[in-house]
Amino acid sequence: MPDAVVVRVDPEPIHTASAPDTWWRHAVIYQIYPRSWADSDGDGIGDLPGITERLEYLARLGVDAVWLSPFYVSPQNDGGYDVADYRDVDPVFGRLEDADKLIATAHDYGLRIIIDLVPNHSSSEHPWFQAAVRAAPGGRERARYIFRDGKGASGELPPNNWLSNFGGPGWTRVTEADGRLGQWYLHIFDVTQPDFDWNNDEVQAEMEAVMRFWLDRGIDGFRIDVAHGLVKRAGLPDGVTRQQPTGEPTSSQPMWDQPGVHDIYRSWRRLLNSYNASGPDAEIADEDRILCAEAWVHPPEALARYVRPDELHQSFNFDFLLAPWLAPELREVIEHTLRVADHVGAPQTWVLSNHDVVRYATRLGYPARAGLLRLSGIGADDPQPDAALGLRRARAAAAVMLALPGSCYLYQGEELGLPDATQLPDEVRQDPTWRRSGYTQRGRDGCRVPLPWLADSPSYGFGPSARSWLPQPPSFRELAVDQQDGVHGSTLELYRAYLSARREHGLGHGGLYRVDGYPDDVLALVNAPADNDRLILILANLGPDPVPLPKDAQIIVASNPLTDDGRVPTDVAVWAALAPAI
Repeated sequence: MPDAVVVRVDPEPIHTASAPDTWWRHAVIYQIYPRSWADSDGDGIGDLPGITERLEYLARLGVDAVWLSPFYVSPQNDGGYDVADYRDVDPVFGRLEDADKLIATAHDYGLRIIIDLVPNHSSSEHPWFQAAVRAAPGGRERARYIFRDGKGASGELPPNNWLSNFGGPGWTRVTEADGRLGQWYLHIFDVTQPDFDWNNDEVQAEMEAVMRFWLDRGIDGFRIDVAHGLVKRAGLPDGVTRQQPTGEPTSSQPMWDQPGVHDIYRSWRRLLNSYNASGPDAEIADEDRILCAEAWVHPPEALARYVRPDELHQSFNFDFLLAPWLAPELREVIEHTLRVADHVGAPQTWVLSNHDVVRYATRLGYPARAGLLRLSGIGADDPQPDAALGLRRARAAAAVMLALPGSCYLYQGEELGLPDATQLPDEVRQDPTWRRSGYTQRGRDGCRVPLPWLADSPSYGFGPSARSWLPQPPSFRELAVDQQDGVHGSTLELYRAYLSARREHGLGHGGLYRVDGYPDDVLALVNAPADNDRLILILANLGPDPVPLPKDAQIIVASNPLTDDGRVPTDVAVWAALAPAI
């Protein structure tokens, strides 16, 4: 290619710029998995006081809000997603007063707090389920959950063929009060997580009361766990015996994405709107408290229904998370999902990692197409990723995501370049997936290992002792916060640069345009903020050869150094300011 490439910006926008009115339309939100963030008391498990002590770190990083995974009272069979009491803090994480202090301190730093809501199921230790097991079939207590008689001559077979997402059957039989085997209850996840029956008015009223409890304590919104699973198809018919068939609508499975979920979310939107300011003299923007769906829904058009104006505010873009490190696939996902969200007037919500999938610094360390398969945990006897390649690509992938219009979610440790712990001893694994899959799926422990803060301290500074609920790999030492803080070129400083430039240039509410002039294996887009007279080029080189930037392009930030002659190397992404006339 020539020393400088001539590019053409397509005049037809992929996405039109918007005014920076409501914060959640362009926010960067940081996910904390509480048991792995910071341990204040040395028991080896992170807690709410530990989070509060380190909120200044997040304010300095430059995020807008914090999402906390569950800290409710729980037997912790599934990392807190098995809730026994929705209105209190589990002692392992602290007290209710610690939650209040965390919320207030976050607000002092200008950070909003979003917490997890787990409405699909409770813990089997929840008082409601304990009462249901003691009650007779057909009673009020059992009607809150999905109990059914079994098939077969004596009810010895499950009511249908539904499977658990964690492996094995999705039904478990209970022993009745008289000692005989009786009905079966549904658990789409672990056996200790019975599914609520959302056709029951008591369930709906209770969950809205839980939401009010936390809204009254000052939280700024909820991330809704398993948002696509609350309503099951009437009659509970058999499903295909594989989870979410590739290429088929998710709603083809009777336990996912059923129309009735949307009535629930319309009700919840009305509830949150009752807490939000409105009118021209409001101090905060309308719809300031938000709802974000975790909905693994396909196709994107179906997912967009969750974020219609009278439903939820956000829903994670998992198509983007799942896209391989190939420019045509990334380009297609970005363009298509933006247009689908635009059709319902919603922002797109980008994400690359979370507490349920292999960290992307590890996924991207595999060949591009093979990396798509690395989502369910990696063991020591599995093929290992190229760590250096994965980090290089992860820094570039973050540049792409954070330059896109809409909101973004970061998972704790992304800003440090943390990989998955791919060589955890199997005997320390705690994810129920490992056991329920017959020890064939390693599960999610690798992405949940506690963070490193201080390279030369016990547990790498995670807490005051050497205890850590999952062992931290030796590679975490050089990635600790104190090894990167203030170090030019470190991943932490790169993220701070990304977030500062994203805010300065208004990229979260900009318009997005295609750029012609580069090979197909180069992802090139322009973000054109409405209140900025500069065009911002987003260029990620996924091809084999270095590529030049346009003449007079002014580099804002690059994921890794350019070549000596100013070209963009393979697996490097750049933001550059262009003259408006280009």
